Amino acid sequence: MDIAKKYVVSGRVQGVGFRFFVERVANQLGLRGYVRNLDDGKLEAYAIGSEALLEEFQRHLAEGPRGARVTGVEASEAAVNNRYKRFEIEGFW
Repeated sequence: MDIAKKYVVSGRVQGVGFRFFVERVANQLGLRGYVRNLDDGKLEAYAIGSEALLEEFQRHLAEGPRGARVTGVEASEAAVNNRYKRFEIEGFW
């Protein structure tokens, strides 16, 4: 059964290709959801998948792409939103 989680990643996570990294990892894992930059310099990801895949996804978030420096990943339970049929980058700004 699929569950959903929202992640907020802090550190140097903008301007280093983090959204593209997250999109690639999520698609490799077969997750649905989104990733976007936040106004406060953090990054938010919402993912739908199995508990095991979401745990693996969180490990990737904590590592990040080369050039990033992750100082924290906050995970919280979220409702499954079935409007997401794939994983996408939101808010190109």
